[in-house]
Amino acid sequence: MKKIFASAMSALMVLSLAGCSASTPAGGTYTPGTYTGTGKSDALGHTLTVEVTVSADKIEKIEVKDEDFDFDQPYDTIPQAVIDANGTDGVDAVSGSTETSDALIAAINNALAQAKGEAADEQKGNVPVTYKAGTYEGHGTGYNGPMDVKVTFTEDAIQTIELVSSVETEHVGTPAFDILSYDIIQANGTGVDNVSGATFTSAGFKAAINEAAEAAGASDLDGFKHNTIEYVADDPIDETYDVVVVGAGGAGMAAAAQAAQDGNTVLVIEENAEIGGNTLVSGGQYQSVMPYLCWEPENPDAKQGTKYDGTTWDKQMAPASTLDELKIIANWSEEPFDVDYYKDHEFVAGDTAELSKHGVHAEYLPTLQALKKEIAPYLKWAEPKVAAGAAEVTLFSTLNLHIFQTYYGGLRPTADMSEWMYGDFDLVSQFITDGQDLKPWLEEQGGKFVENQQTLIGALWYRENEFAGAEIDGKEYPGRWGTYFMAPQNTLLNTSPTHADNRILLRTTAENLIVEDGRVTGVTGKMYNGTEVTAHATKGVILTTGGFAANVDKVIEYNQYWSEEYLTKSTKTTNRSSLQGDGIEMAEEAGAATTGMNFTQLMPISWVDNGNLAFGAGNYAAWINPETGKRFVDETSERDVLSLAEFRNGMEVNGTKGVFVEIYNKAQPLPAPVQLADEDYEGRYYTTTIDKLGELFEKLGVSADPAVVRQTIEDYDQCVLSNTAADQYPDVKKTAASRTIGNCEKDADGKWDPATYDLDGAELRVRLMAPSTHHTMGGIKVDVDRHVLDTDGNIIEGLYAAGEVTGGIHGGNRLGGNAIVEIFVSGRTAAKAVTADNQ
Repeated sequence: MKKIFASAMSALMVLSLAGCSASTPAGGTYTPGTYTGTGKSDALGHTLTVEVTVSADKIEKIEVKDEDFDFDQPYDTIPQAVIDANGTDGVDAVSGSTETSDALIAAINNALAQAKGEAADEQKGNVPVTYKAGTYEGHGTGYNGPMDVKVTFTEDAIQTIELVSSVETEHVGTPAFDILSYDIIQANGTGVDNVSGATFTSAGFKAAINEAAEAAGASDLDGFKHNTIEYVADDPIDETYDVVVVGAGGAGMAAAAQAAQDGNTVLVIEENAEIGGNTLVSGGQYQSVMPYLCWEPENPDAKQGTKYDGTTWDKQMAPASTLDELKIIANWSEEPFDVDYYKDHEFVAGDTAELSKHGVHAEYLPTLQALKKEIAPYLKWAEPKVAAGAAEVTLFSTLNLHIFQTYYGGLRPTADMSEWMYGDFDLVSQFITDGQDLKPWLEEQGGKFVENQQTLIGALWYRENEFAGAEIDGKEYPGRWGTYFMAPQNTLLNTSPTHADNRILLRTTAENLIVEDGRVTGVTGKMYNGTEVTAHATKGVILTTGGFAANVDKVIEYNQYWSEEYLTKSTKTTNRSSLQGDGIEMAEEAGAATTGMNFTQLMPISWVDNGNLAFGAGNYAAWINPETGKRFVDETSERDVLSLAEFRNGMEVNGTKGVFVEIYNKAQPLPAPVQLADEDYEGRYYTTTIDKLGELFEKLGVSADPAVVRQTIEDYDQCVLSNTAADQYPDVKKTAASRTIGNCEKDADGKWDPATYDLDGAELRVRLMAPSTHHTMGGIKVDVDRHVLDTDGNIIEGLYAAGEVTGGIHGGNRLGGNAIVEIFVSGRTAAKAVTADNQ
């Protein structure tokens, strides 16, 4: 990437000394010319290079040449600030991008030092550092927030490191603490490598230890920050298994457990320090209809249903407004999809009512026809109840609805309208149909679920299955980790027929596929310490390395959907840093074809400061334009619809575009897996009341009139109270609103009681969020058995792929919750195919 900043005089410069050595200036501050400087974030392990052009006494131009940082907001402001100030003194770091800012300023200073004839000091090897013996505290900020440490120093060494507090994600950030503590003690400093997949946790932990070292009076703090250790490689590993799985996220562990259950020996290779991959930082709920929780035509008034294990559960209730979407589908045109119509008319993503008028692709027509037959009796039953004032009715949900919503929720054109993307029918129907067996399969291994059908952001419907940990041999394992990883890991390593011969290699990067006579027979790679790994697969290799949403440069390179005004190098990501697309590149080198690489989903509810997933759903909240004070989008829409609306209606904060204001009743819990703290989190979320909204807005730089926002909320709540049709909501429609923003109670019949409504007494949660890259729609081309296909459509023998590393499934936009079910189903499918192909 290149960013160039120049003063007005730079056009007069004719002398360029790039690449030459500096001499002592004669009659000026600098020797005129262009100098190359480098800077590094010791915490993040990233570097950047700048070229600085100077005249005798003035900085004329600064160009950022090469960099590998995640955020580039400082590149837009700091170089010009340095030019204006004619130096770096007084130039502040950009909020939210401190490490990038500091590295950039260091690179500029490095170049200026050369221009002054000063030699740049570079530390070679470790240096001795002494301290005032004792225990000292340090503070840092990790991926999720603050962390505190206590470090005990002797006079010349670090004795112990204690993590006092942290809010880092278990099994994602937390594995870094023990690894880094050992390395930092050995190095007597924090210049050690970050832990893969936990970059921001590593940076925050090292920053906290640096602060403690400074408090201990470290004799050479710069040397302390550069001291490191040299890893020594062990003897090469050369082993043979039936199946080699590359990547230990949801797809990888599902494939590994299924392959082991089928009697295969399995090796799992994982780059990060713990299994879990990107699945551990996702919402975690998965879409799949549970018929026993939904409306049954044979027993329409049933309040309970019987699960496949014989237990009985209450039926799921859904907002009355869900009927509006069903009516649209019931009247969907059955004509062939009219591509020509959109050559002359704007395609508005999320406008289902308009889309329904223009037909359906042929392969989805039978599904639509079957779905209409399912919807008709439900509407006949439900409409009279809603007309009588029912706020909720028993949820309608079927496999056909899931398939059809996945189709139209992912139907998208490229920006130039030259190509339409939608999910391959066979792949879509397969993962949705086979998804019915996912819950029983995980439960058999100890996984547990909450028995409901909720929704989440961009899901379009109420059919999410919420994880509840796992119980294995009498021990409880909480959250996503328990349900999705401890359960299959226990199968792989402890209970499967081959468990004694199976293995997981952590902190190991797969580098190349072994191809012999046109067949993939294994993988080569390298462990974190340089140990060479050769893994032979007698039956097959399954790639489950995830997508490339953390590789924003790659996303931008392939992008044909988002405007370059919105998708930029400054765009943040919800993904772990290891999601770079390496598995796709490995497959391409073996001849694999790719599909859908030009579409990437943005997550509309990401924290402004670092891009992390904020979690939530749109059914209970109002999203407010920070300038007009009005709603600007149906909060229950698809994720790309929400993100685009945010870019068009949001404000910019520290280089992050599309920042909007979400308001909801604080009593409303967020969907699992996370709940917010009671206290405010600066820059992210706040608790207030409607009368104090103006004070908060002034603090946040939100220009909206609080009186307008109040009116918006009151109008919105009145629509909820009266079961108003979706298109009658204030400003824009609202599908499936589940509650009011103000306080309100329901009567004995489950209807909202307007007499109990109170906005003035309600505690409101206000969140600031913006879009970040989240899921890459494209990837390796596969068939329904997850064989990898080459560019001619032929199977590459011995090679399989599953999960986000593949493409062709979700179309141009993925429904929220479809990823989890797809990755687990496809992982199992690939494993079963390996077994079947080697009978």
